[in-house]
Amino acid sequence: MKARIIPIASAPKPLPAGSDALAAPLDGSLVDRRNRRVRDLRISVTDRCNFRCVYCMPKAVFDHDHAFLPRAELLSFEEIVRIARIFVDQGVEKIRITGGEPLLRRHIENLIEQLAKLPVELTLTTNGSLLTKKARALRDAGLTRVTVSLDGLDDAVFKRMNDVDYPVSDVLDGIAAAAAAGLAPIKVNCVVKRGTNDDQILPLARHFRNSGHILRFIEFMDVGSSNGWRMDEVLPSADVIARINAEFPLQAIDANYHGEVAERWRYRDGAGEIGVISSVTQAFCATCTRIRLSTEGQLYTCLFARSGHDLRALLRQGADDDQLQRVIAAVWRGRDDRYSEIRTAATALPGKIEMSYIGG
Repeated sequence: MKARIIPIASAPKPLPAGSDALAAPLDGSLVDRRNRRVRDLRISVTDRCNFRCVYCMPKAVFDHDHAFLPRAELLSFEEIVRIARIFVDQGVEKIRITGGEPLLRRHIENLIEQLAKLPVELTLTTNGSLLTKKARALRDAGLTRVTVSLDGLDDAVFKRMNDVDYPVSDVLDGIAAAAAAGLAPIKVNCVVKRGTNDDQILPLARHFRNSGHILRFIEFMDVGSSNGWRMDEVLPSADVIARINAEFPLQAIDANYHGEVAERWRYRDGAGEIGVISSVTQAFCATCTRIRLSTEGQLYTCLFARSGHDLRALLRQGADDDQLQRVIAAVWRGRDDRYSEIRTAATALPGKIEMSYIGG
């Protein structure tokens, strides 16, 4: 059966020259309507991925007939760097490269090299499948660290989650290669679905204790329109902490910075730390400092957005940096998103941007 194509966005139009957005003043800190300042820019460099994870790109939708974006529609590296530089000028301190699977973007090291010249922390999220080949080149290009997705240690469970028969051992090899290259501290993310891979919580904790890597568990979220999200498949982060604490006593520790989404815990015996990200049960909208740039230049102010703001059109119509800066400022200053605080059965209905397109 041919998969249906999920529309990426509801055709947002570029903000025209002469609009109120272009007249937005640039005076002081860039804060939104809820007094949240912009700090983190996430840049998706491809909508393609070699996994078909059930919570992100299920095969029922993203099969061999799925229409990915043609190359001409993707932002070029030069366009990405230009936008990133403007964001840094307006207060961004951290840039994360995402996808899809970002290591599928050809010559990604060249983009990393250009972004590494900016005065920001530069990181990348990957499924780990290409890290053994790419880790050293990424580090040499200036990448500081990586986050690797790993949804289980048991091969059968992990293959059921990635749905392409990819083995755990290859991801672990990728993590080892990243560590050897100096891309540390490495964060390892596990999306937890109750009844699917929640039996992997303790095995993962046991494996990564004393490793120097930071293991984090993420509640299964209603991102996009195709992952079949149900509330009864959400395992609250409090339950994750309780399971681990029963075997390895934990102690809560402070956030690294204001707006950090992960709640941090350390092992009382000094074996390292873990984190939990609880968008469903403990909304952190009030301190969210993230903005997202999609693969083809749409700017999104929330992971659960339904439409974006078209920067690519402005770029390709000849907008100068001052115009782009004012548009970006207007978008952020108009932001009042708080999806996780108001989530209901109705808000979780289809129509949101797919995570594989916007980045996690």
